[in-house]
Amino acid sequence: MLVERYGQHVFQTAYSVLKNAKEAEDAAQEVFLQIYKSLPDYRSQGLKTWITRIAVNKAIDAKRKLGRRREDQMAEGELIEHLPSSEEDALRRLVRKEKQLLLERKMDSLPAQHKDILIQFYIEEKSYDQIAREQQIAVKTVESRLYRARSWIRKHWKEEEWYE
Repeated sequence: MLVERYGQHVFQTAYSVLKNAKEAEDAAQEVFLQIYKSLPDYRSQGLKTWITRIAVNKAIDAKRKLGRRREDQMAEGELIEHLPSSEEDALRRLVRKEKQLLLERKMDSLPAQHKDILIQFYIEEKSYDQIAREQQIAVKTVESRLYRARSWIRKHWKEEEWYE
């Protein structure tokens, strides 16, 4: 009865935290298991609020697990460091070159005004003041252009691309 009545609400709550339908479905199942286990402790004070609190907490736990999984996957990628030195150097160079090519392709997809400011700030490692002086613009303009460039990236690049 609870699943029928609150299933959609629990799913939407979990999805609002996780932003992934599959993960939200898994979290929703965990929520109803937790509700079943915790029903004896329920104090008859706002059932929907109580269920929502459990859903949010389960979704946050799931998000943390996903973050740890990503970290573990990244750590597995660091196993390259344990290769013999000649193989290690060749493999590292290859990986670095592939990442650089990927970044260059991604940077080419940026509008010119965003690309220029990002290159100056992140690649050439210039300060806001240096960029402002060279382009003869205000520091606030540099800040706003960087903000717009970052916003463009968040909007147009997939989230998974941030972890490559």
